[in-house]
Amino acid sequence: MRPKKRDHNSGLPPGSLVYDENKTLVRDAGISLFDFDEQRLVEKPIGDVNECLPFANAASVTWINVDNAQVPGVLETFGRVLSFHPLMLEDILHTDQRPKYEDYGDYIFFVLKMLEFDPVKNEITIEQLSLVLGENYIISFQERPGDMFDPVRERIRKSAGRIRKSRPDYTAYALMDSVVDTYFVVLEKIGDKIEVVEAILASNPKPDTLRIIHELRRELIFLRKAVWPLRDVIACMQRSESILIHESTELFLRDLHDHVIRVADSIDTYRDMLSSMQDVYLSSISNRTNEIMKVLTLFSSIFLPLTFITGVFGMNFHNFPELEWHYGLQATISLMLLLGVGMYWFFKLKKWL
Repeated sequence: MRPKKRDHNSGLPPGSLVYDENKTLVRDAGISLFDFDEQRLVEKPIGDVNECLPFANAASVTWINVDNAQVPGVLETFGRVLSFHPLMLEDILHTDQRPKYEDYGDYIFFVLKMLEFDPVKNEITIEQLSLVLGENYIISFQERPGDMFDPVRERIRKSAGRIRKSRPDYTAYALMDSVVDTYFVVLEKIGDKIEVVEAILASNPKPDTLRIIHELRRELIFLRKAVWPLRDVIACMQRSESILIHESTELFLRDLHDHVIRVADSIDTYRDMLSSMQDVYLSSISNRTNEIMKVLTLFSSIFLPLTFITGVFGMNFHNFPELEWHYGLQATISLMLLLGVGMYWFFKLKKWL
């Protein structure tokens, strides 16, 4: 997971919608609609944003999902049809926003991050989810097709739970809860990676292990940036005096807030574990280096007196009686062997080897 490059719109007026050419290749925004109450359900794709207007003003609950908000013209049409503020549309388009909560009076705007684990790339993918909560509608804007909202769709279709009996604020809670539930799945995958690294550290740490630890720490930094501001978003929803958030939903928001706190605590725990693992890795490498230097030093100590002897007998003085001795070579080699073996056993006795 890598940080997104921020779009540079220097000099443009606030609320300007500047599209990224790399994201506008897909021309289908993928708009779908769920309009429901306790007795009826309408589910259909939407080809024109103007078709949403009758549902947005109906007495039922309308959930409009946009798979790709990067398609040119879609946000402008939503802004014109539903009178959305240009600054909010700009925040939806520029997907480097931090999770936040903004009350525009007639509607409330949320931003949060959807996280998923890609088993193919073995990494975490991040996507911005923007929610607009109105009196009778909830609109979700995504960066690309594919989400984790299928359980919510099934609950609406089967009229399971209280979602068909509640107002749009409960639907917004259900969507946010689905997003937070995936955080636990992502944390579980990171926990599995950490266990693997722990096993490597306990057996045979390698230079590549430090790179893996750094990658895991970087992923946790991104997770923390996505999760920690979400606490404030949910807290603002709980304290909000807006008529769009009903008292019956506050209990569920408290439960959601508790889940986010658990995720944040788990992230901090994993970060501490990785910091400790990095210290363990550096200590193990240092200990291994010290052991190697110890062995080299001991062998150098063994050969030091032998080198001294060969140096003495290598001097070319004429008055050196031992050089003429018949058994001088044998005696010198025997002495050197005796010294070497003796020092070796001395080191073994001291448990230095």
